[in-house]
Amino acid sequence: MDIFRENKVPLTRIQKLIGKYMLESKREGPCFYLGKKADMTDLAAMRRSYCKAAKLRVTTNDFFFCALAKAVKKFPLMAGHFTEDGGGVRISDNIGIGFAVAAPQGLVVPVIKNILGKSLPQIAHQSSTLIEKARANKLALDDFEGDDIVFSGLGMYGVSSFFAIKPPGVAGIISVGKLEGTAVPSEEGLTTRRTMSIGLAADRRIADEFYAAKFLNCLVELLQDPEILIA
Repeated sequence: MDIFRENKVPLTRIQKLIGKYMLESKREGPCFYLGKKADMTDLAAMRRSYCKAAKLRVTTNDFFFCALAKAVKKFPLMAGHFTEDGGGVRISDNIGIGFAVAAPQGLVVPVIKNILGKSLPQIAHQSSTLIEKARANKLALDDFEGDDIVFSGLGMYGVSSFFAIKPPGVAGIISVGKLEGTAVPSEEGLTTRRTMSIGLAADRRIADEFYAAKFLNCLVELLQDPEILIA
């Protein structure tokens, strides 16, 4: 290809914007990083039966979005925005969760808005719609607005764990890897459980390490008790 002969690959408009925002975030957002494993065995089993009973495709990510919404409701600073004057933290009334999608035009982050008032099927429908629009390059400007916390997953690419760069403006970003079989002690000896690594990059100006750790623990507890997510 000509671009490789010239040893130069042109950036798309979206790639330029994302690069600008990520550089801004790294320069101005003092982040710290926390990691934790979640036992997803029960959720993985329930998801299959739930989809069959509901006659609806609900992904593991959709369960994550639902759990994130509930965890943020208990720990609202994780939906906070550092004010430009540095005088405080603005907390949104209606939580929006952005999630990274690999689209033909580059990585994009559409937003599931007002997620606290949505059921799991509604979340699944909206996320599916946004993914289809992203892959067809049909996302509108409004689809990108209103994110309070962001989710990114690379499990489908075989990645075990990672820490994503927090977009500017939001309090944090959750990053998840693939489901992996893990041997854990049991009364019978060793048993295999399906676990997932969860990473959190959080803005220290908005939440401290103790607050963020409690938020992350809450998120993991919700994922490990999936019945709560479909109630």
